[in-house]
Amino acid sequence: MKRSMIRALLPLAFLAITASAPARADISSWFSKSDEEPEKKPLQSKAKPGATEIPKTTPSLVPATGDDAAYTAFDQGQYLTALKLAKIAAARGEPQAHTLIGRIYAEGLGVSKDEKTAVNWYTRAAELGDVPGTFALAVMLAEGRGVEKNRAAAAQLFEKAALTGHAEANYNLGLLFLKGDGKPESPVRAFQHILYAAEKGIAQAQYDVAALYQTGNGVAPNAAEAARWLSRAAEQGLAAAEYDYAVLLLKGFGLTKDEPKIITYLKSAAEKGIAGAQNRLSYLNLEGVGTDKNPIEAAKWHLIAKKNGIDDKTLDDMVAKLPKADRIKAQTAASEWSDRIQVQFLD
Repeated sequence: MKRSMIRALLPLAFLAITASAPARADISSWFSKSDEEPEKKPLQSKAKPGATEIPKTTPSLVPATGDDAAYTAFDQGQYLTALKLAKIAAARGEPQAHTLIGRIYAEGLGVSKDEKTAVNWYTRAAELGDVPGTFALAVMLAEGRGVEKNRAAAAQLFEKAALTGHAEANYNLGLLFLKGDGKPESPVRAFQHILYAAEKGIAQAQYDVAALYQTGNGVAPNAAEAARWLSRAAEQGLAAAEYDYAVLLLKGFGLTKDEPKIITYLKSAAEKGIAGAQNRLSYLNLEGVGTDKNPIEAAKWHLIAKKNGIDDKTLDDMVAKLPKADRIKAQTAASEWSDRIQVQFLD
């Protein structure tokens, strides 16, 4: 078994859950109160934040063979075959096989979900020196899944993986230094680790680096650097970054080259369920900023944003003044959008 990484074993839930709240609070200080998100959570897709969704594939009729047989079977959705082959490889002492088995049990792929069993396999993988296995075990410890929560032990494992250049491990380690949780509080060290992850392309890390530059936490304040990193996170499709950066551009504080992307970013964030983006998009369609004036589209996005917790009397009045036929079109469009998102959420 030659592969040193398991495809899609990337940032787990701990990343986004731990990072998004403080970073969002920092970023929101750039905007007025009217731009802030309500407490109500928007609809989201099925994929968990920070997790890599496994593609739905039709199992191949070609039997998996060779050193990568377990991975080939896994990629084809043949999880029981992958488990059988990985156990054979694990019996030979191959570290990566232990990690693959751990993941199958952790996610319940073809078997009943069993996080305790997953922890056992990840533990052995870590003992054998597999970096993804070490990282996966650290996440389980950090979240208390399948094992008692232990942030100090998680920090040690994140640090061990981070020393090999593992981007997600560096990011998590940075978060622990930032919060003083499992590691002594050290904004400078936090920034260094999170920046490393950002430079390696982790979108959430890029978003957090922007927040740290904006607030001067662990690094000297630098609005230009904050905008640059926020731009990079938005370009990767991180919904919160798309929304925040679009608002930054509207206020004239973003990168000039990105100004034509305001509508693109806002619409993308709105489609992903960000209520503030939906409300902003309503105004842009109403006023014809970056797009043609379209009161029906404006009304649609207002109705969606209102359902997600944003009240806006100005837009309420706008909808009330529309001809009845246009109001019905907007209501139908909003309902169809909500139904489509709900189907994606349940799929």
